[in-house]
Amino acid sequence: MLEKLPDSIGHALHNQRAGLDKIAFNQIGTGAGSASLTVHSMAFVDHAPIPELYTADGVGLSPPVQWSGVPSNAAAVVLIVEDADAPTPRPLVHAIVVDLPVGSDGALEAGALESPDHEGDDGLHTGRNSYLTAKWLPPDPPPGHGPHRYAFQVFALAAGEPFSSTPGRDEVLDALRERAVASGCLIGTYERPDGSIKIGAPEETAVPIAPDRSALI
Repeated sequence: MLEKLPDSIGHALHNQRAGLDKIAFNQIGTGAGSASLTVHSMAFVDHAPIPELYTADGVGLSPPVQWSGVPSNAAAVVLIVEDADAPTPRPLVHAIVVDLPVGSDGALEAGALESPDHEGDDGLHTGRNSYLTAKWLPPDPPPGHGPHRYAFQVFALAAGEPFSSTPGRDEVLDALRERAVASGCLIGTYERPDGSIKIGAPEETAVPIAPDRSALI
């Protein structure tokens, strides 16, 4: 949807970004005793570009995500994906999944979450993204706005009050602050190039000027 925005809007909003300090991973204030989870993906490495397949410019599938190191006292695992560079007051939520099964290792396969033209897997307890749908919202940054950082954040939670049927960001953050016992984060990037800059355009060539033959007479 945002690919149709003019590049001038991306330029105007270039310095307006939510910021990494506002993602859930940096907001919940886990203590020094909290464990660390290792989060990775078979589709991209940390701080590397997310393949187009998983964005609004491709099929829009949710990418595969794996995690390990869930402590034995965890009762559930939560995934929340946020765009730290959205030109909004707080990060744009692209996906929420709660009540994932515990175990030392866990994973969501590619396309596990419902997305445009893709049903996803049954049985997942998904929350609302920033467009208020319980789906994967494919990366869709404004053209010319620069690289966006998408934080795939995984949390292990102790037992507590159950989540609502489709929890939103605020409900999830409240639960994380109270019950998170481990956390990990993977950053993937995506950028729509500035369409006003023509890549590979032929360079202008100088027009030869005929010599002034009168000077030779």
